[in-house]
Amino acid sequence: MNTALILSGGTGSRMGLDTPKQYLEVGGRILLEYCLLTLAESEHIDAVQIVADQEWHDVAGECVARAGLSDKFRGFSRPGTNRQQSILSGLEDISRYAEAEAAVIVHDAARPSVTRGMLERSLEALKGHDGVLPVLPMKDTVYYSETGRKVDRLLKRECIYAGQAPETFRLGVYLEANRALLPERILEINGSTEPAILAGLDIAMIPGEECNYKITTMDDLRRFERELENVKRDI
Repeated sequence: MNTALILSGGTGSRMGLDTPKQYLEVGGRILLEYCLLTLAESEHIDAVQIVADQEWHDVAGECVARAGLSDKFRGFSRPGTNRQQSILSGLEDISRYAEAEAAVIVHDAARPSVTRGMLERSLEALKGHDGVLPVLPMKDTVYYSETGRKVDRLLKRECIYAGQAPETFRLGVYLEANRALLPERILEINGSTEPAILAGLDIAMIPGEECNYKITTMDDLRRFERELENVKRDI
């Protein structure tokens, strides 16, 4: 079984909005819908679990229905204090219906441009590994600073990568890696793959996609709006 765990519990505080960004209407659709539509296009997705606040369940449920995923939707999970606690909440719920060797695809509702090809390459790369992380190489020279005020040393750009989502894992080992961080250390985690690395799991890297950015700022949102307009013009 391949289950997509969609993180849609953020508050949108960094964008200063009353409505969380994943529930904004952009290009005639709720932002959450875009990644759900891609999931619906893939024959390799068997189940969908969504982390969302109770007050947004109706909106998210409507997005699921419009995307044609009602038959694969398994339920909502409660958001945690931070992103990683939200992931753990989803993993615990998924473990009630999926086996330990099942694949879990962790993706952000605020990454609307994920492609079906990325989902399928991630699942293919999972064979023989505990997890898969899409990455982008660093284009700029990378520097290290202890204080943020002066350069302490140069890092090897060819060895530095930016991680993306979806991050794909074997359910059992990844669930245990997250449980091992309770109760406090899990609050320090910033990236979904960090618990797997800390647990010594085998994580493969695959090429990411430039289009698969996360909408974090208003500039990101405007970029996505422009891309939608360009698609409409091309049609």
